[in-house]
Amino acid sequence: MLWGTLSGGIAAPIYSAGSRLAIDRAAAVTGFIEKRAMHVFIAGATGAIGRYLTTMLRAAGHRVTGTTRTETGLRLLQGMGARGVRLDVYNAEAAKRAVAEAAPDAIIHQLTALKGGTREDNGRIRRIGTRHLVDAAKLAAVPRIITQSVAWAYGPGERPATERDTLHYEALPPRATLISGIRALENISSEIEEHIILRYGLLYGPGTWYRRGGLVDDVLNDRAHDPAALFLGDLSAANDAVSSFVHVEEAARAAADALTWPSGPVNIVDDEPAPARAWLPALAVSVGAPPPRIVSGRNAWERGADNSLARSLGWKPHYPTWRTGFFLG
Repeated sequence: MLWGTLSGGIAAPIYSAGSRLAIDRAAAVTGFIEKRAMHVFIAGATGAIGRYLTTMLRAAGHRVTGTTRTETGLRLLQGMGARGVRLDVYNAEAAKRAVAEAAPDAIIHQLTALKGGTREDNGRIRRIGTRHLVDAAKLAAVPRIITQSVAWAYGPGERPATERDTLHYEALPPRATLISGIRALENISSEIEEHIILRYGLLYGPGTWYRRGGLVDDVLNDRAHDPAALFLGDLSAANDAVSSFVHVEEAARAAADALTWPSGPVNIVDDEPAPARAWLPALAVSVGAPPPRIVSGRNAWERGADNSLARSLGWKPHYPTWRTGFFLG
């Protein structure tokens, strides 16, 4: 995988016909390519996952309509061979028009409000943005929606969470804000008959916070000024809290694969849930930051997630662990 520059200096992933990703995608999407090419509407097509996903789907022969909020995003989508639509998802009528005009076979919801946002902003887009997308899908008779959720909203437990475990409905503030937004997002999405909820682990790799030059790099090197750093908590000490990670490219691949998956939630995480005292020092090394202090303790919900269901559906991480992914991804 390479990152190229489109007109206007816009960066986007580029895949040659012989690249690892092109080969993997050809194998992974054979089932629905043979059935028929699809028209996919990606809400949030210029985000970290959306850029990979748009390129993957176009390379696989699908039509893509992608939403963006900016003229720069429209040029990016055009350069990737997709039709761009400028959309404010908080405008219900605009969302209905965009989906109706596209008349897609599926919607992939990758919208977030993380950049410079707050927990409340992210909760709002999960509640209101999802409501508007689903209402638009219903009016346009779109049969399938694939929605981005998270793998760290489960309730307390001693082992990595599976999809059979419940969300943390009894969470107290500030975690309650996250759970409320996730619960709304998943419940609203399930109003579409064919609905797949992708519960992603912490994303790392190009375009994410967990990479060299990303927000976590700035925080660990004590130069962060982005208010979104509040989402990360205290990274000066590494404790027993268990997290699960997934490379952003593999998160996008799961969204493409999910075009043929059965309805329900699916954890999209790598093979190694790990305590912060293991992964945070490694991440610090990968971004050239000082090592964190090692301490003990964790919240009972900080348990990571299990990817057995995703693997049974055919998804397999090329970076099975963050131990190599942080350095190679």
